[in-house]
Amino acid sequence: MKKFNIRKVLDGLTAASSSSSATAQPGTPRENDVVQETLQSEHFQLCKTVRHGFPYQPSSMAFDPVQKILAFGTQTGALRLFGRAGVECYCQHESGAAVIQLQFLINEGALVSALADDSIHLWNLRQKIPAILHSLKFNRERITYCHLPFQSKWLYIGTERGNIHIVNVESFTLSGYVIMWNKAIELSTKTHPGPVVHISDNPMDEGKLLIGFECGVVVLWDLKCKKADYRYNYDEAIHSVAWHHEGKQFVCSHSDGTLTTWNIRAPAKAAQIITPHGKQPKDGKKPEPCKPILKVEYKTTRAGDPFMVLSGGLSYDTVGRRACLTVMHGKSTAVLEMDYPIVDFLTLCETPYPNDFQEPYAVVVLLEKDLVLIDLGQIGYPIFENPYPLTIHESPVTCCEYFADCPAELIPALYSVGSRQKRQGYSKKEWPISGGNWGQGTQSYPEIIITGHADGSIKFWDASALMLQVLYKLKTAKVFERARSKEEKPSTDIVEEDPFAIQTLSWCPESRMLCVAGVSAHVIIYRFSKQEITTEVVELLEVRMQSEFSDGDSPDPGGAQTPTLPNPSSSPQESEPPTQPSTGTNSSDGPRHNIPCLQVRSSPLKQSPGYQVELVIQLVWVSGEPPQPITSLAINSSYGLVVFGNSNGLAVVDYLQKSLLLNMGTSELYSPSDPYQRQPRSPRKARQPSGALCDSNDGSNTSEDRCKSPTSDAKDNSFTRSRSSSVTSIDRESREAISSFHFCESFPRKTDSLVSPCLLVGTTQGTVMMVALSLPPGGDQRLQQPVGIFSCGTLVTLKGDILTMAVLDATGTLLPPSYEPWYDPNASDEEKEKSRKRRPASPPSSQEGQDSQFAVLCSEKQAKVVAMPSQTRIYKHNITETSFVLRADVVLMGGANCIACFCANGHIMTLSLPSLRPLLDVNYLPLTDMRIARTFCFSNLGQALYLTSPTEIQRITYSQETCDNLQEMLSELFTPVETPEAPNRGFFKGLFGGGAQSLDREDLFGETAAGKASRSLAQHIPGPGSMEGMKGAASGVVGDLARARIALDERGQKLGELEERTAAMMASAESFSKHAHHMMLKYKDKKWYQL
Repeated sequence: MKKFNIRKVLDGLTAASSSSSATAQPGTPRENDVVQETLQSEHFQLCKTVRHGFPYQPSSMAFDPVQKILAFGTQTGALRLFGRAGVECYCQHESGAAVIQLQFLINEGALVSALADDSIHLWNLRQKIPAILHSLKFNRERITYCHLPFQSKWLYIGTERGNIHIVNVESFTLSGYVIMWNKAIELSTKTHPGPVVHISDNPMDEGKLLIGFECGVVVLWDLKCKKADYRYNYDEAIHSVAWHHEGKQFVCSHSDGTLTTWNIRAPAKAAQIITPHGKQPKDGKKPEPCKPILKVEYKTTRAGDPFMVLSGGLSYDTVGRRACLTVMHGKSTAVLEMDYPIVDFLTLCETPYPNDFQEPYAVVVLLEKDLVLIDLGQIGYPIFENPYPLTIHESPVTCCEYFADCPAELIPALYSVGSRQKRQGYSKKEWPISGGNWGQGTQSYPEIIITGHADGSIKFWDASALMLQVLYKLKTAKVFERARSKEEKPSTDIVEEDPFAIQTLSWCPESRMLCVAGVSAHVIIYRFSKQEITTEVVELLEVRMQSEFSDGDSPDPGGAQTPTLPNPSSSPQESEPPTQPSTGTNSSDGPRHNIPCLQVRSSPLKQSPGYQVELVIQLVWVSGEPPQPITSLAINSSYGLVVFGNSNGLAVVDYLQKSLLLNMGTSELYSPSDPYQRQPRSPRKARQPSGALCDSNDGSNTSEDRCKSPTSDAKDNSFTRSRSSSVTSIDRESREAISSFHFCESFPRKTDSLVSPCLLVGTTQGTVMMVALSLPPGGDQRLQQPVGIFSCGTLVTLKGDILTMAVLDATGTLLPPSYEPWYDPNASDEEKEKSRKRRPASPPSSQEGQDSQFAVLCSEKQAKVVAMPSQTRIYKHNITETSFVLRADVVLMGGANCIACFCANGHIMTLSLPSLRPLLDVNYLPLTDMRIARTFCFSNLGQALYLTSPTEIQRITYSQETCDNLQEMLSELFTPVETPEAPNRGFFKGLFGGGAQSLDREDLFGETAAGKASRSLAQHIPGPGSMEGMKGAASGVVGDLARARIALDERGQKLGELEERTAAMMASAESFSKHAHHMMLKYKDKKWYQL
């Protein structure tokens, strides 16, 4: 066949007017047959939309009690903000430094973040995508603690050197007012007090600042008088400090597990010292030291005892005990065990005013891998039911699929069965973090995300309207017997851990059929039912797939090779348990043979409404060789077939008859055959002595290399989709594996004029083969007559692994695989018959000499379009020369179809169909993690996603329309809310001055009073969210004006620096002049010999 080199064809033009169109060949579309393509480059744009899941490696937390918004900072510089269910936001600090502290400007729609690189940033939350307004980078001192009083614009910053600097959060400029460590501590102290670990103002007197130093010294500083009023000393390091709301007492938590309570006017001795978890010795001595109390909060109530909440402080003899939060209320002490270490906690209170009764109602506990909210208002402190999608990582994600524009009834159906799985015992109150508003998006189509996990579970998520909510969870491991201990683990396991991990899955949304392949070479087929059933015996089919024969070998002839397929009327549980050596051997003295990797449960299985097991297929060990991992999988509900492949070949299973139809080596597919004429590869070969080994082409690969769990990406970053792709090895393995399947209604042979059911098979060597399917008529005949299968040989070859295949009709419209509408398998026969109608094949028949279909084939290197039935290649596009495609999908976009590709070099590309014109090529995300490669998937309508961290899903769009409407679709964090009224001081307190003392901080910290701070101490950086940050974005006259103003500002800054230097020189000159004058007066009347 003549080669083409078509780069750009049919850009909305006809073939006649296109200069780059191909030379007409038999079978190529003629001028009047050319497909008019509607998709253009301007329909595509790439941008991130939302990020879901638990913040990866959280490091800090803050809460706005008026706006009711919760913020998290992470060790990678990310910010995640949450309001009511469905209101969430993600932003990122450019530096990527860890966020050490967050402070809300309460009810102002702003947030201050302090980073480990000694920078502080002011975020504007009044816009849907928050932006930094100002940044301040400290040059000489390291930031250790920040404090922003309620309704104040002055931010206190404590440093590692023990000093406190003050920043105006409006202008992000430093005040000249500094509290130096040597002024704060006693002059007699010989050692440095250590870093500042706490700053807070007295709730009743804003003029008094409490400063905690790491060494155990606490200082009450008088801001007006610029001196220390009191100093409180304790001989153990301080971790945190908390005030009583009346401002007369405070509590410190220490490194020896003690809490010290101090009266502010009695600095000599602590009013109370307690060790909450310490054992009290009988002789009155000090209790044994405990682990440090990392944080304490002291909250008062009007009607009862105050709450003291603390983390840490357990005794040292509780080795191995999980992290605990302790709630002390009156005489009761509750110790609440957590699943993960505690990062931080906050007590949520009714009032934002620190000088009022706090009335705590909940505690937010941020754990390393979870978020827990404890209800303080109910007995037993129950937790609130968390509405956020934070359980993506409950078990590590091993595979992911995304379905946009699903059938409308799917989400309600999944929700109804999933709602029965919810735990009981939650708090009866509403989730208290209720800020923000949902976006007003125009996207109304249903979207579903399916995640497969290392523990064998599968989760279905509702991803509609940029939100995420778990719908239903399926546990595939229930089908198998579980080993109770390590000793009982079967020696047939081919993975050391996570034997139930999900490798890949195939789902038909219309029929709701689900097929799952696991890492232990097992396939499970599920049907969806709304009724509960008990399955007495889980139906099992064992398949024996072995490596290819070498040239000198041939299969055993005739009768010895007859497949032992079960009679449809008999039970398909054809294999005896491995304990019976008549069929399988697992003895220590011989190689394992005909043994599956996992044991299917023998006891009855109660199956709740939802997905219920239809059939389990297991690959077995062959002569000591473990089964190869399953690399590809497909199910078709219309045909009642499941097909799966690995590096040994492919197997086709009829799940209606519970029988194995085909078990064929990859090389055998190359030669066309008639149905049932070739020797079929049996699921069980004729029984031979276990020593009779077949030759294997797989000498280079050890069983350990081939059979790794998908979760081992954390350990070895290996791919699990295709073992022989160029990702894992530069030198391709000689073995050819099956990499993809596609069921379709097409033309199996060039001579066919009518479409019939087909299976396209793609391999890791770039070959696409056609397999014809002959289906019996429907009804009872379908369950009794066999399905005919015959190979039609090679259709086309491409470079690299075949990733995706599809079929288009003559107008360029995608022809989806036919499906059977869903029916409840446990419903009455009448109801089944109503819905059980196979969807008719939509492709028309082909007229003689005219092609009526296009086969679209995409590999990791190139894409080709082949006309059917002539099998003439009409378009070809080399996607990448230096890299390779990791994921490719044929997707619907703007009413037309295109191929979407994600390359290992980070490029996301789209190609038009059928002409393969490049429409989008954006360098988006270099492949830094194999997790991204394994989980990246495209869906219809311009949607895509991937796992950006072990706990988070990042959704992106490649649709211009979605990018344009993104602002409307995103949720709003800030909503106008009235600030609660300040607490009433009362008549007598007002009369005698007993209420809260206010302070005009402007008078103290402003430039007129405190002067300017040293310019070398910190550098001010305007953020992109501020006017100064519009330098690059501004254009036209407005941009020129902005640039002129910025230039003036910069000139003013330089002039200011020059002025400062001049002033310093003048001061130096004046000092020298004074010194010289003093010397002259001293020696004025002395003679020369008196000098």
